[in-house]
Amino acid sequence: MAPLHLPVSIGHLRQCLTLLNSGHRCLHRTVASYTRVYANYLTVCQPSLLQSRRFCLQARSLQKEEPELTSVRYNVQRGNFARINSEDVAVFERLLPGRVIADPEELVGYNTDWLRMCRGSSRLLLRPKTTEEVSEVMKYCYSRNLAVMPQGGNTGLVGGSVPVFDEIILSTSLMNKIVSVDEISGTLVCQAGCVLEALNTHLSDVGLMMPLDLGAKGSCQIGGNISTNAGGLRLMRYGSLHGSVLGVEAVQADGTVLDCLSTLRKDNTGYDLKQLFIGSEGTLGIVTAVSILCPRKPQSINLAILGVSDFQNCLKALKEARGMLGEILSAFEFMDSPCIDLVRSNLNLTNPISDKPFYVLIETAGSNGAHDEEKLNLFLEKVLGEGIVEDGTVATDSTKIQSIWSIRERLAEALLHDGYVYKYDISLPLANFYDLVIDMRERVDDLATRVVAYGHLGDGNLHLNITSPTYDHDLLEKIEPFIYEWTSRYKGSISAEHGLGFKKKDFIHFSKTQKAVELMQQIKDLMDPKGILNPYKMLPDKYGD
Repeated sequence: MAPLHLPVSIGHLRQCLTLLNSGHRCLHRTVASYTRVYANYLTVCQPSLLQSRRFCLQARSLQKEEPELTSVRYNVQRGNFARINSEDVAVFERLLPGRVIADPEELVGYNTDWLRMCRGSSRLLLRPKTTEEVSEVMKYCYSRNLAVMPQGGNTGLVGGSVPVFDEIILSTSLMNKIVSVDEISGTLVCQAGCVLEALNTHLSDVGLMMPLDLGAKGSCQIGGNISTNAGGLRLMRYGSLHGSVLGVEAVQADGTVLDCLSTLRKDNTGYDLKQLFIGSEGTLGIVTAVSILCPRKPQSINLAILGVSDFQNCLKALKEARGMLGEILSAFEFMDSPCIDLVRSNLNLTNPISDKPFYVLIETAGSNGAHDEEKLNLFLEKVLGEGIVEDGTVATDSTKIQSIWSIRERLAEALLHDGYVYKYDISLPLANFYDLVIDMRERVDDLATRVVAYGHLGDGNLHLNITSPTYDHDLLEKIEPFIYEWTSRYKGSISAEHGLGFKKKDFIHFSKTQKAVELMQQIKDLMDPKGILNPYKMLPDKYGD
């Protein structure tokens, strides 16, 4: 199959729109032109892609005030890295003609995370198209001791995808080529900048699908997904990227290209080096290409939203779903009632069933519609008959399925309407899963606008969100480190799928032993001796000093 070039990520458009929201009008004509071209492409070729990306654009426009610099808000000291000069810019312009951005106005969106909670002050953006170009850039940066911040779709939630100071931003957005798809083995090889939903659309034509699905699928890139070990809605069915990723190509800090881009499902020769780059958030190397195992696209999909009286019945419903739906169960999500209040008040979405204290979303995916429907009906008869579930509705057509999923997937957007969002992504034993939410509501009391909880109950992943009109240091001190101490006490993880990034790096000891952290630091020293790759992230402050 000939290489396929996907369109430039709308993440770049979103970054341009940030400039407009900040009052920078010089890009109106460019953005308007790009919007028309890209919208036409989506309308004709990928209509679902257009719909799913609206929330990112709307969310970015909610807050026009420029966020405080991360280095100022968190009192961070700049590392001992070189500063960019005109000679450096000239070298990069020779390496990447026409793809070096130094205009401060154009850099605003790349310096700010999409939640507008972290902001750096980078003076330079580089946009390579090939692994070789990334390698040449890193060789030069290594020789000059210039810090580099790899950036994909910039959809991260823990400050890991934007600079802290003036690190050079290396964007993978133009590395958007699909290299090959093997329909028989179900393997995809592509560059790191391919947008997740665009990949899924391409695979759909040959009866395959990506093994992960995220709310940010319309903007996030596969390289960033791998670098953060993204989880998502269907991890309970298809597992984590540690199992799905077959191979990785990455560029190390000194420009060395590490080619582990195998497409084999079984390769038991030596250390499995690709695993080092899955979840290391660009601190050990820049992922430039991936090979990934893609499951067959299901022929039959059903989605049920069910109302539940208390959290214990949510757990009972999960137990019954595992037993009765078995191999066709692909997602089991939960939301509490404040989630419905949130999307109703902030997005004007409607609840498809009667109001209840809790809700679960159950998705089945299989190859035989009649068989799947029979299993789902038997399950529903049991949980309704035993009073585990009190109300519900089932969707089988794509329009209704998307409508129900949008309630869950647009929660992140709805939260931004409240102002500032304190987001926490943790794993907990199911027995203690919702107790943290209760304790947090009591602790923050009226300091917060609201406390909402939702997540992937099927794999024990809680998303706990607290909002306030603006950033409130007193409220933050109520939340942290209490939330991490609570999680550690019950043997949970302080980061289930979002990573540590900048915001959680100093709390890693709540989930990992000192010896484990020391070993991680030794690996970092070995692979990036100068600490130039995504500094101030993932590990404690040693690597920002």
